[in-house]
Amino acid sequence: MFYAELNIRLFIYLLFSNYAIATANDLDTLFGVYCATRIRRKKLVYDSHEYFTEVPELVHNTKAKRVWETIESWIFPKLTHCMTVCESIAHIYEQKYSVPVIVVRNVPLLQKHTMSTNVQLPTIPQPHIILYQGAVNLGRGIELMIQAMEYINNTALLIIGSGDKLEELKEFAKQSKTASSIYFTGRIPFQQLPAYTNIATIGISLEEDIGLNYKYALPNKIFDYIHAHKPIVVSDLPEMSSIIQTYNCGEIIYNRNPQAIGQQITKILSNTDLLQLYAQNSAIASKELCWEREEQKLLQCYNI
Repeated sequence: MFYAELNIRLFIYLLFSNYAIATANDLDTLFGVYCATRIRRKKLVYDSHEYFTEVPELVHNTKAKRVWETIESWIFPKLTHCMTVCESIAHIYEQKYSVPVIVVRNVPLLQKHTMSTNVQLPTIPQPHIILYQGAVNLGRGIELMIQAMEYINNTALLIIGSGDKLEELKEFAKQSKTASSIYFTGRIPFQQLPAYTNIATIGISLEEDIGLNYKYALPNKIFDYIHAHKPIVVSDLPEMSSIIQTYNCGEIIYNRNPQAIGQQITKILSNTDLLQLYAQNSAIASKELCWEREEQKLLQCYNI
């Protein structure tokens, strides 16, 4: 009912607003925006931030999933200007609906953001920091990393962000043998985030393969790590592993056993030359994976 009301409100608002182009962000806004722009004969750009019908919240909710799939299959073939966040999702939509889809990745500006100078960073006595930043939700691999910390010495795990699993994971961390090495900051202002990212030794993105949306995920935090010139450790999922294989800026976790992960990360942390190589390659990758290049594709999508 929430999404029904949202789309009704969008429809009414767009019927009487003054605009040249409307953008529908994800499937949950597409119905209202499509109907209004069709009546008004306005241009519509569809911006799919994820593979919406395969998000974890819908994978096991067949009734809700069927509703969204019906809306998508009705509207998507009629669209002419679409973009999404990675090649895998673009390929799925192109195969399914025979509509061209432009890939626009959510990458940072190469020019450094102005950092807050007044950042109170946590005091972390361990010489190495493993960083997770982003939503603290189901399937992000955070619980797995907490378990893996038992097999990593002289290292802290810093978890930045908030979400529906935050309190549960805090409690889980308290019960672990390495509770004193695990730090939660909660949500922090965006302007302060680069200062936190900069103190990390490596960044992690260990999403689980639960639903096609996660399987083809390309999280923003990977690009944040790259722009901070940090080595990265990621899940063996297509889009994330492709970044590592292309730029050799980190490693892929093939065995999701906590001990195996702990041993692999320990091997990285104990090898100064390897850390330096991955950091240097991240710096090189940042010059290609930047908004100054990516924005050209966005402008192409709006050139209608």
